[in-house]
Amino acid sequence: MNVIRARALGMCFGVRGALAVARAVEDPAKVTIYGELVHNRSVMAELAERGFSMTAESQRDASIGTDRVLITAHGISSRERDRLKAAGKAIIDTTCPLVLRVHEAARQLADRGYFIVVIGMASHVEVRGIVGDLDRFEVVSQPEDVRCYAEWRIGVVCQTTTSPVRAQAILERVEACNAGAVIAWAPTMCRATLERQAAVRSLLGRVEALVVIGGQNSNNTRELTRLARANGLPAFQVERAADLCPEWFSTYRTVGLTAGTSTPDEEIERVHARLLALGSSEALWVAGSVGMRVP
Repeated sequence: MNVIRARALGMCFGVRGALAVARAVEDPAKVTIYGELVHNRSVMAELAERGFSMTAESQRDASIGTDRVLITAHGISSRERDRLKAAGKAIIDTTCPLVLRVHEAARQLADRGYFIVVIGMASHVEVRGIVGDLDRFEVVSQPEDVRCYAEWRIGVVCQTTTSPVRAQAILERVEACNAGAVIAWAPTMCRATLERQAAVRSLLGRVEALVVIGGQNSNNTRELTRLARANGLPAFQVERAADLCPEWFSTYRTVGLTAGTSTPDEEIERVHARLLALGSSEALWVAGSVGMRVP
């Protein structure tokens, strides 16, 4: 079985930076990570073993027992940040700069009188942080969610992991449902996310199935899986090599491999090695455009 790796896959600079900051923290037992630093079980286990306290994604507004709080790359609202500081907490901030860009775009539009439509998942921590500073907004995840907002100015931003196809479809629906309004569009998708989605598209027609590595609650990973399936490509999402089932690949000669932005390099290598073990010893490394035979 040949394994073709997507030309862009795995951790983005924002996640790498957040993880580097966490690993450099002295006395982790005195720090609470505000949510999941990355959507990856092995990394979360590593942080827990080091002694960090962690809040669940759904309980980030709970009381914190440590004096220091580490904000994840997903970010939080300025209001929530102020609440933590008012409670005497020292902030270790690893918010991704591209997430901060979404916050700033939404705030600027709101300050100019725009009603804000956020394209994304309402329950996702990134989106909760974005809307936490807004008074007039709506979150939509599908074109069918869009309605007439009875607003004369509508600003549209999106969660960084939104696929461009979905964002465009929702934007067109906003315009169609609000023909008399001034629509301001801020394309706030993350470049790393777009690169990984484009890399999956480049595999279409070249592979018979796709393995996607990433946490089940990682939105950007799920988007890669959805993208493949929407184009008729069978996709198997796993978090680690042990999750691979040999029977999945019994009829495939060429399989693609990609990974979400929270997936460590070492997990990608383990899954790749396991795939090779399940099939023949052929592997094609697209990232370096070099053919390699693994003995």
